Amino acid sequence: MFDIKIGINGFGRIGRLVLRCALEKGVKVIAINDPFIPVDYMVYMFKYDSTHGRFKGDLSYKDNKFIIDGKPITVYTEKEPSKIPWGQLSVDYVVESTGVFTTIDKCQAHIQGGAKKVIITAPSVDAPMYVMGVNEDKYTNKDTIVSNASCTTNCLAPLAKVIHEKYGIIEGLMTTIHSYTATQKTVDGPSNKDWRGGRGAAQNIIPSSTGAAKAVGKVIPALNGKLTGMSFRVPTPDVSVVDLTCRLEKSAKYEDICNTIKNACNTNELKNILSYTNDEVVSSDFLGSSYSSIFDAKAGISLNDNFVKLISWYDNEYGYSHRVIDLIKHMAKIDNNDGTRKNSPSNQQRRSRQSSRSQSKNN
Repeated sequence: MFDIKIGINGFGRIGRLVLRCALEKGVKVIAINDPFIPVDYMVYMFKYDSTHGRFKGDLSYKDNKFIIDGKPITVYTEKEPSKIPWGQLSVDYVVESTGVFTTIDKCQAHIQGGAKKVIITAPSVDAPMYVMGVNEDKYTNKDTIVSNASCTTNCLAPLAKVIHEKYGIIEGLMTTIHSYTATQKTVDGPSNKDWRGGRGAAQNIIPSSTGAAKAVGKVIPALNGKLTGMSFRVPTPDVSVVDLTCRLEKSAKYEDICNTIKNACNTNELKNILSYTNDEVVSSDFLGSSYSSIFDAKAGISLNDNFVKLISWYDNEYGYSHRVIDLIKHMAKIDNNDGTRKNSPSNQQRRSRQSSRSQSKNN
């Protein structure tokens, strides 16, 4: 296994959880940049998490080093990404988790600073989006700046993929019942572009827009233009749920659809990505889940054999952060030629040679 060196730009909710997930998966984070958080406060925020609990390891700091279980991480405080000296530490992959730099042009600054690749932890209007279990096989080592899409797209896309491949989705509407996030207001405050979004997050259910459903069309081209959706922000700190209501090409009983999803969870493609539950669960039961999407068989319904409502849960912080690390590991395999893509020239040539040998024997 090759050595992967990761840098994190932005040590907010996702930045901190990406670090936790990297430690769990044995992936090395060697640098963090955040101009607004001094290193002593970094240690404090990483140690104490009101949602995911206290970090169990040994934490300390010295000078500009954040030390976890005796291993130092270099801390930078640059506001301009181009000034972060990623190259000095030979950083391979930068996790861009500020929520500010979400385009190829803006993320190019990380490349100027010496990073080899950038993974944006948000949807992007121009960077290619990859969702693990759905279209990561389309990644090539020519991609320099990519997006891990959104947490909601990561929940919806695996579910939509399974349903569309088996039954065909004619059209669908998605609603995500989404926990509030750091961008919302604790009490009513100014929000000129989104008046409803300025209302107190802990006091209200707030209708909001989301591009998560339309983004599925980018990672599953066959569904482009067939899905759209909206969001309700609700007074819970973490864990959200997707409601996909869709019309199917092929008729199917709801029980058969559930079995199709259950079987898909055990495939190599979706193992550890998509999960299934038949229990009487609520949102807090999924806190800390590393899955992208957990299908709730008992929560869904069907109007008839062609019109169904499917429900899937996700920890919008923790599960998504795991996918960031998984995407980086997948990219590293391709970048280091350790693993091949489907239909790659080498595979095609190998099959051709095998076919030729087989024909020779038959002749």
